[in-house]
Amino acid sequence: MYIYKILRAPEWAELESAGKSAGAPIDVADGYIHFSTAAQAEETAAKHFAGVNDLMLLAYDPALFGDDLKWEVSRNDALFPHLYQSLTLNGLVWARELPLTDGKHVFPEGME
Repeated sequence: MYIYKILRAPEWAELESAGKSAGAPIDVADGYIHFSTAAQAEETAAKHFAGVNDLMLLAYDPALFGDDLKWEVSRNDALFPHLYQSLTLNGLVWARELPLTDGKHVFPEGME
């Protein structure tokens, strides 16, 4: 199972060039990196990135974060993965564009 992070183009560019990032503005404000499971990712995109182009979807292996990853109750009383460290390239399994088609983000098949 992977966990997923959605980044805007400038946030992805920062992560790629610097090797680490504080994440999106909501991550900075809340003090941790918001991740989603495969089942939660589409709703996250619709709620926080509606109509936004040039997004990247990043898949991470949660086992590599150790105790810095906490599963906490959030939207709809579901457990969401929250990372209490900077976002880095460590643990990144893949990064793919998240295209917007007819107003909806199109997620890759086979997300686990």
